[in-house]
Amino acid sequence: MNTMRENLRSRGARLGPGAGSFFAWWRQSLASGLPARWQALLGLSPERLLLRAQDSQLQLDWQHAGSRQALARLPLEAADLDAVLVRRAAELPRWLLLPAGSALRRAMVLPAAASERLRDVAGFEIDRQTPFARDDVRFDARLLQRRADGQIDVELVVVPRERFDAALASLGALAGTLSGVDVADADAQPLGVNLLPLAERSVRTGSQRRWQWLLAAIALLATVAAMWQLLDNRRAAAETLEASIQATAPEARRAAAQQQQLVGLVEGMAALDKARADLPTSVEVLAEVTRRLPDNTWLEKLAIESVDNGGRRGARLTLIGLSPEASGLVARLEGAPLWRSPALSGALQPDASTRMDRFTLTAELVAPPASTTPPSPPPQGAADGVGRD
Repeated sequence: MNTMRENLRSRGARLGPGAGSFFAWWRQSLASGLPARWQALLGLSPERLLLRAQDSQLQLDWQHAGSRQALARLPLEAADLDAVLVRRAAELPRWLLLPAGSALRRAMVLPAAASERLRDVAGFEIDRQTPFARDDVRFDARLLQRRADGQIDVELVVVPRERFDAALASLGALAGTLSGVDVADADAQPLGVNLLPLAERSVRTGSQRRWQWLLAAIALLATVAAMWQLLDNRRAAAETLEASIQATAPEARRAAAQQQQLVGLVEGMAALDKARADLPTSVEVLAEVTRRLPDNTWLEKLAIESVDNGGRRGARLTLIGLSPEASGLVARLEGAPLWRSPALSGALQPDASTRMDRFTLTAELVAPPASTTPPSPPPQGAADGVGRD
């Protein structure tokens, strides 16, 4: 009913079904949150200047906020509204209000989907609901209510074209400044329709339009400022996070180094435990050596040493002692489950004081068998103990 409302309505009609309802909802939501004066400045309040031709006189009424106020009564032939009215009233959208008896009204029931294109749908009902053809009338339709069954109650308002054109002709030059044509009801209140075709509607420009552009520019600047502030806040948060990371980085590196050291110790202990599990215990080795050596053999040294066999950790058994049967000790140590490859290391050395041969024997220790088996019997003539000096 004013500049912005007419602009939104025309844009909704061009965009297609559903757009008009969206713009109407957006307009109502925007207007509901603003004070009355701001609504008037932005053109969102239902303000308009009603023109009524009565007895060669032009009655001017100001409609706003659900009420009407008489402004002036001028001769119809010399009605110069811009010269008579104050600037605020002269810039209001101008509507011609036809008397109640000039229109034919018909109630209809339509599907709810017709509300998106109510005027177009109503145009197809003119031939059935009225005695006129569509080209012979000016018409509009208004929504009365929505039913629970998914239908809507609609009122079709029709004015014969001859009567409509005569009413516009009586206004003279003012007809070209109209934003719409409404019809009064039985109580002389506007029905809320617009019989004026969309192409003939005038859009008033003035201080309201300037206020609209000014507030639109302010809104755009506020949006840009808000986005810039948001970006600045994000940048500040990122810098704070980076500074916090830099402050905690040395401690994190120390913790990582300690963790790596701990992992190395754990892995080393695991490897050591595995190596120990793969080799017989010292007690087992001593028992096996005692069982296999003869009684007339004396040991001066028994050593178990770790060795590296091509990257694989192992252990070596070394025996040093005196025996009259030194050359046959290798045969006695062969076949033991706790070592393998027994051999003399170096040549036998006779000992003049004991009349025995000094020997050095080595063998590679191996993992004990998984199943417990009775020990193999020692070679013939072996004793149960190891000699000690």
